[in-house]
Amino acid sequence: MKNIKTTVLSLLMAITFALSSTAVCAEEAVGGTSEILSRIDSALLEISKSDFSAAQVQLKAARTASEHIAGNSDAAKQAHAILIQGQISAKKGDIAKSTAELNKAKEIYKSL
Repeated sequence: MKNIKTTVLSLLMAITFALSSTAVCAEEAVGGTSEILSRIDSALLEISKSDFSAAQVQLKAARTASEHIAGNSDAAKQAHAILIQGQISAKKGDIAKSTAELNKAKEIYKSL
């Protein structure tokens, strides 16, 4: 009887921990998405001013935040790849292409 009681208690604890860790991961993804969107907006503003060094700082921060959620879905992976392409275009000084790429990434992140 004692073994059954211990087993049930262990299973209940495992289920509780699993549910709480899933909730934390979901909350982290939502928080990460809002940070990425704000960083992309800041980078777009800096690119429109032709301040590419400040844009690179914002894009690097967005890319770092994006790496935390990139493994969650195919859409997140696609948005991360587009974000990288936008960063490369901004580094080259191509305003039109970097703006287009970052706007595409922004729309995908909004849908997550």
